[in-house]
Amino acid sequence: MQAKLSTMFQSLRVRNYRLFTTGQLIKLIGVWMMFIAQDWLVLELSDNSATALGVVTAMQFTPVLLLTLLSGRLADRYDKRLLLFVANAFWTVLALVMSILVVTGLVQLWHVFAFAALLGVANAVETPVRQAFVSELVGVPLLPNALSLNAATFNSARIVGPAVAGLAIAAFDVGPVFMFSALSSIAPLVNVVRMRAAELHRKDLPPAGQRDQAKVVDGLRYVARRPDLLLPMFVMSVIGMSLFNFQLTLAALAKTVFHTGAASFGLFSTALAVGALTGALSGTGRRSRPSVWLVLGAAVGCASFGTLVGLAPTYWLVVALLLPTGFFMVFFAQAANQRVQLGVDAAFRGRVMALWVLVFLGTNPVGAPLIGWVAETYGAGASIWIGGLISLAAALLALTWQLRRSGARLRMRVLPMPRFYVVSPGAE
Repeated sequence: MQAKLSTMFQSLRVRNYRLFTTGQLIKLIGVWMMFIAQDWLVLELSDNSATALGVVTAMQFTPVLLLTLLSGRLADRYDKRLLLFVANAFWTVLALVMSILVVTGLVQLWHVFAFAALLGVANAVETPVRQAFVSELVGVPLLPNALSLNAATFNSARIVGPAVAGLAIAAFDVGPVFMFSALSSIAPLVNVVRMRAAELHRKDLPPAGQRDQAKVVDGLRYVARRPDLLLPMFVMSVIGMSLFNFQLTLAALAKTVFHTGAASFGLFSTALAVGALTGALSGTGRRSRPSVWLVLGAAVGCASFGTLVGLAPTYWLVVALLLPTGFFMVFFAQAANQRVQLGVDAAFRGRVMALWVLVFLGTNPVGAPLIGWVAETYGAGASIWIGGLISLAAALLALTWQLRRSGARLRMRVLPMPRFYVVSPGAE
């Protein structure tokens, strides 16, 4: 057990990565608290409108759709550590301004929309740079472990943040939650400054005259020639657009279907995050590039359980189903992320990861308003199971295409335990 734990947290031995992870954990706890408070505030200001929730989610992710590819170009041209500092500083200033508006009672619905859009700008710059920066913190040998720990950090915050936010909103209202979130975002700024640049695993930046050669279109052409990168990106784009809207759908499900308070909504998010954390930790021992079959199998599992969440008739059954849904959601996303990162050349990593962030987060502006409309028109449960069925269809389509392309066959074994497995050509 001691050896297994040592291997699981191996990347934390690297000082720069330890600083990076600590800062991210503190900030992300505050971010998840803010998301819960923001959704609750929108419902209060809009008379429980799921459409308004969809709009604020779209405003939050539209900058990701518009700016992420340019951010990837920046990541391949400039110092990623400096870019991270600037993006996090912008986020901190915005969060402080918004918290003051909420605490003073001056906040209006359009303030929340504008705040979400500006935070989206900071997120559009920070996310692809942060994704590409991990390899500089630990080097390629530890990259799979570090990526899994990143997901574990994200989902640990997802467990703590919503649970604390639900209780804090019930006890103190949304204002103090926004203020705590603003203060927590200072941690990454401090830790980025404390990093030792000499210990980073990176090549020298190109001369100023050559930086213009890192063009966005070259990154797109690079991915277009790589079916092994295109397939996980396609599946992620569909699932990200149709199913990964739990920030919106769970809030609507809690308040409009089960008529619960903020604390119970926090329990939904916490159950999802507990499963997600387990999924993230299950990949920490991985040392090589995940197979395409692992990615597609996890996608099928994620879509199947997501569909069942939308069909569940009782509150506690939803809580129970959110555990495996969270597991497969992160297990799929992390395996797909690792398959992309470990298959890309270092010179294109920033632009390729920007495209990954675009399909992972940038599809939300397309899906969120539609999901919000479905939730308001046909019910929050329908918005989840419809998204789950669309995701399942995309995963099965991708699986069928890969089987035909590779000539492999899908088989099922009943004993000693029922399971599907893939037989390569000629193996039978």
